Amino acid sequence: MKTLYSKFVVTTMLVMIGSLCIGFLATNTYYHQVVKEKNDAKNVKIAQDIAKYIESSKPDDLDNYLTTLGEIGYQIYATNGNEGHFFGGKYRDKTLPSNTVKHVLNGGIYHGMRDFPKETFVTGFFANELINTIGVPFTYENKQYALFIRPDIRLLFSEVHTILGGLMLTMTVLSLLGMLLFAKALIRPITQLTEATHQLAYEKFDTLLEIDRADEIGQLAVSFNVMTEKLQENDRIRKEFISNVSHDFQSPLLNIQGYVDLLKNPLLTDKERQEYTTIIELETKRMSTLTKQLLLLTSLDQSTRLLKRESYRLDEQLKETVRKYRWQLEEANVQLSYQIEPVTYDGDAGLLQNVWDNLLTNAIKYNVEGGEIHIHLQEFPTSVEVLIEDSGIGMTAEQQQKVFDRFYRVDTSRTKQGTGLGLAIVKQISELHGGTVQMESVMNSGTKVRVYLPKL
Repeated sequence: MKTLYSKFVVTTMLVMIGSLCIGFLATNTYYHQVVKEKNDAKNVKIAQDIAKYIESSKPDDLDNYLTTLGEIGYQIYATNGNEGHFFGGKYRDKTLPSNTVKHVLNGGIYHGMRDFPKETFVTGFFANELINTIGVPFTYENKQYALFIRPDIRLLFSEVHTILGGLMLTMTVLSLLGMLLFAKALIRPITQLTEATHQLAYEKFDTLLEIDRADEIGQLAVSFNVMTEKLQENDRIRKEFISNVSHDFQSPLLNIQGYVDLLKNPLLTDKERQEYTTIIELETKRMSTLTKQLLLLTSLDQSTRLLKRESYRLDEQLKETVRKYRWQLEEANVQLSYQIEPVTYDGDAGLLQNVWDNLLTNAIKYNVEGGEIHIHLQEFPTSVEVLIEDSGIGMTAEQQQKVFDRFYRVDTSRTKQGTGLGLAIVKQISELHGGTVQMESVMNSGTKVRVYLPKL
């Protein structure tokens, strides 16, 4: 498997090599299109000045003069057609067509630099060949000569060029090393992230990344840590949920099993037998309620669940709920009043029925002897508000923070038949409709629950 680091290194090398090739090709094109013509003209001017000086000054020793020119940085070939002499740097290739020499001796100018073949990588500029020269005629001691000249490239490379070449080489090496080190530093947190994801695959949710960066990788590490913390919390909630479900199923089953064993006793009185069967019936209903609520929560947890919205009379639904629980109100000696205006709402009537059932039964269970319950339904331009207020035992601020948690019970001694899932269902159904649930409670003074449902 190729690592990201190896891919980065290979890509960097390919980019550098590609850039070098493109740079050479661009330089070659520029040389042939622009520099070559100018270089030829410049050297023609130099050669003509030399020829003019020879003809005007008539140096006593031509060979000595040409030798001096060669020593200061030129490669020179002078010929009268019969014999020729070289001065200065040596040519790698001394081949020169005879018609070229005749052309110059007859007064023509030879543009060898300009007409040198167009080879790549500007090799024409560096080609140490006699044909890659400038040829001009001159007369000395009544003899016609042809002078072929070009700069000695070896002498043109001064200390400055050496320093610049070393600088370029050093910059290239250091840049490459810097990029490799940067790539290593860049990929290290990705490697850590990969290892951390492997740990998560084995449910090790306590794995956190210690990456302190302000770039995108740092943001990714922060997001990963947030995700890990949420997974850890979800894992805790899941295990706690399983524990609570197991406990809530085990308790009524043990009670049922215990009282069934007691019913097998032939010496039981009718009163005791009636008492035991009543308890078994209550525990059975409790299990049935718990099962239904768990199934409902499972359905609500499905993100793909679609609301079955339909327009219906919300006020009539609340009134029917009150009538359904009238017997519990009378049994608990609790007075109920309501102020409900006609409201048509577009929502899932079946799910919202669970909201009103849970809120009203809670208001009854947590009320006091001779207490009161008030239901208020009001319609606004963009929302509907349902307020259920009771004069019951109330809650502390700490209890209010946990009241919507699954399986949380405010007072287990007062709610043996409760499951701790009712308010969690209320909150989830309200949010599924895009609404919210707000609770205000004071110890020994009662509780107010407001459900806000937005209109479509």
